[in-house]
Amino acid sequence: MSDQVIAIASDHGGFELKEVLKADLEEMGLAIVDLGCYDTSSVDYPDYANKLAAALQNESATRGILVCGSGIGISIAANRHSHIRAALVHDALTAKLSREHNNANVIVLGGRTTGIEVARDCLKVFLNTKFEGGRHQMRIDKLL
Repeated sequence: MSDQVIAIASDHGGFELKEVLKADLEEMGLAIVDLGCYDTSSVDYPDYANKLAAALQNESATRGILVCGSGIGISIAANRHSHIRAALVHDALTAKLSREHNNANVIVLGGRTTGIEVARDCLKVFLNTKFEGGRHQMRIDKLL
Protein backbone atom coordinates (compact mmCIF):
# COMPACT_ATOMS: atom_id res chain seq x y z
CA MET A 1 0.00 0.00 0.00
CA SER A 2 2.94 2.38 0.50
CA ASP A 3 3.36 3.08 -3.24
CA GLN A 4 -0.12 4.55 -3.44
CA VAL A 5 -0.80 8.24 -3.83
CA ILE A 6 -4.36 9.04 -2.88
CA ALA A 7 -6.19 12.03 -4.32
CA ILE A 8 -9.02 13.33 -2.16
CA ALA A 9 -11.65 15.94 -2.97
CA SER A 10 -15.06 17.08 -1.80
CA ASP A 11 -17.64 19.75 -2.14
CA HIS A 12 -18.84 21.79 0.83
CA GLY A 13 -21.26 19.02 1.93
CA GLY A 14 -18.41 16.55 2.19
CA PHE A 15 -15.71 18.85 3.54
CA GLU A 16 -15.84 17.73 7.19
CA LEU A 17 -15.73 14.01 6.33
CA LYS A 18 -12.95 14.66 3.81
CA GLU A 19 -10.84 16.23 6.55
CA VAL A 20 -11.38 13.23 8.86
CA LEU A 21 -10.42 10.77 6.11
CA LYS A 22 -7.43 12.88 5.12
CA ALA A 23 -6.13 12.71 8.69
CA ASP A 24 -6.61 8.93 8.65
CA LEU A 25 -4.64 8.66 5.39
CA GLU A 26 -1.83 10.73 6.90
CA GLU A 27 -1.81 8.45 9.94
CA MET A 28 -1.50 5.45 7.59
CA GLY A 29 1.57 7.09 6.08
CA LEU A 30 0.07 7.46 2.62
CA ALA A 31 0.90 10.26 0.21
CA ILE A 32 -2.11 12.51 -0.29
CA VAL A 33 -3.09 15.03 -2.95
CA ASP A 34 -5.81 17.28 -1.47
CA LEU A 35 -7.74 18.80 -4.37
CA GLY A 36 -10.17 20.78 -2.22
CA CYS A 37 -12.51 22.15 -1.28
CA TYR A 38 -10.87 23.78 1.69
CA ASP A 39 -13.83 24.97 3.78
CA THR A 40 -17.62 24.79 3.92
CA SER A 41 -18.28 27.62 1.46
CA SER A 42 -20.68 26.52 -1.27
CA VAL A 43 -18.96 25.01 -4.33
CA ASP A 44 -20.01 22.81 -7.26
CA TYR A 45 -19.26 19.09 -6.91
CA PRO A 46 -18.54 18.49 -10.65
CA ASP A 47 -15.51 20.77 -10.41
CA TYR A 48 -13.97 18.55 -7.72
CA ALA A 49 -14.85 15.29 -9.46
CA ASN A 50 -13.14 16.68 -12.57
CA LYS A 51 -10.01 17.65 -10.60
CA LEU A 52 -9.77 14.16 -9.18
CA ALA A 53 -10.32 12.57 -12.60
CA ALA A 54 -7.49 14.69 -13.99
CA ALA A 55 -5.17 13.62 -11.15
CA LEU A 56 -5.80 9.95 -11.92
CA GLN A 57 -5.45 10.50 -15.65
CA ASN A 58 -2.10 12.28 -15.38
CA GLU A 59 -1.00 9.69 -12.80
CA SER A 60 -0.29 12.17 -10.02
CA ALA A 61 -2.50 9.81 -7.95
CA THR A 62 -3.20 6.09 -8.09
CA ARG A 63 -6.63 6.08 -6.42
CA GLY A 64 -9.16 8.60 -5.26
CA ILE A 65 -11.68 9.50 -2.60
CA LEU A 66 -14.64 11.77 -3.31
CA VAL A 67 -17.18 13.11 -0.84
CA CYS A 68 -20.26 15.27 -1.34
CA GLY A 69 -23.39 15.59 0.78
CA SER A 70 -25.00 12.36 -0.42
CA GLY A 71 -22.19 10.99 -2.59
CA ILE A 72 -24.60 10.72 -5.50
CA GLY A 73 -23.84 13.87 -7.48
CA ILE A 74 -20.08 13.63 -7.24
CA SER A 75 -20.12 9.94 -8.23
CA ILE A 76 -22.22 10.74 -11.31
CA ALA A 77 -19.81 13.51 -12.25
CA ALA A 78 -16.74 11.31 -11.74
CA ASN A 79 -18.12 8.42 -13.75
CA ARG A 80 -18.50 10.64 -16.82
CA HIS A 81 -14.74 10.11 -17.26
CA SER A 82 -13.95 6.84 -19.03
CA HIS A 83 -10.90 6.04 -16.89
CA ILE A 84 -12.82 6.40 -13.63
CA ARG A 85 -14.73 3.65 -11.87
CA ALA A 86 -16.18 5.54 -8.90
CA ALA A 87 -18.19 3.47 -6.46
CA LEU A 88 -20.61 5.07 -4.03
CA VAL A 89 -20.36 2.80 -1.01
CA HIS A 90 -22.41 2.61 2.17
CA ASP A 91 -20.61 -0.01 4.25
CA ALA A 92 -17.52 -2.21 4.35
CA LEU A 93 -19.14 -4.89 2.18
CA THR A 94 -19.91 -2.51 -0.69
CA ALA A 95 -16.39 -1.08 -0.38
CA LYS A 96 -14.94 -4.61 -0.59
CA LEU A 97 -17.06 -5.61 -3.58
CA SER A 98 -16.28 -2.34 -5.38
CA ARG A 99 -12.64 -3.41 -5.41
CA GLU A 100 -12.96 -7.19 -5.80
CA HIS A 101 -15.57 -7.16 -8.58
CA ASN A 102 -15.41 -3.70 -10.15
CA ASN A 103 -11.78 -2.70 -9.65
CA ALA A 104 -13.05 0.71 -8.54
CA ASN A 105 -10.30 3.31 -8.50
CA VAL A 106 -12.37 5.89 -6.62
CA ILE A 107 -14.40 5.44 -3.46
CA VAL A 108 -17.30 7.84 -2.96
CA LEU A 109 -18.96 8.61 0.35
CA GLY A 110 -21.79 10.83 1.50
CA GLY A 111 -20.72 13.38 4.06
CA ARG A 112 -24.29 13.81 5.27
CA THR A 113 -25.35 10.17 4.91
CA THR A 114 -22.38 8.13 6.14
CA GLY A 115 -21.24 8.01 9.74
CA ILE A 116 -17.59 8.72 10.44
CA GLU A 117 -16.74 5.24 11.73
CA VAL A 118 -18.51 3.56 8.81
CA ALA A 119 -16.63 5.85 6.40
CA ARG A 120 -13.33 4.98 8.08
CA ASP A 121 -14.09 1.26 7.77
CA CYS A 122 -15.04 1.69 4.11
CA LEU A 123 -11.80 3.51 3.38
CA LYS A 124 -9.61 0.88 5.05
CA VAL A 125 -11.35 -1.95 3.21
CA PHE A 126 -11.17 -0.08 -0.10
CA LEU A 127 -7.45 0.55 0.26
CA ASN A 128 -6.63 -3.00 1.33
CA THR A 129 -8.78 -5.05 -1.04
CA LYS A 130 -7.38 -6.38 -4.29
CA PHE A 131 -9.21 -6.82 -7.59
CA GLU A 132 -10.10 -10.47 -8.29
CA GLY A 133 -9.77 -10.22 -12.08
CA GLY A 134 -10.97 -13.21 -14.11
CA ARG A 135 -14.63 -12.99 -15.06
CA HIS A 136 -14.78 -9.54 -13.48
CA GLN A 137 -12.12 -8.21 -15.87
CA MET A 138 -14.19 -9.34 -18.84
CA ARG A 139 -17.10 -7.30 -17.52
CA ILE A 140 -14.97 -4.23 -16.91
CA ASP A 141 -13.64 -4.50 -20.45
CA LYS A 142 -17.20 -4.06 -21.69
CA LEU A 143 -17.33 -0.64 -20.03
CA LEU A 144 -14.63 0.77 -22.29
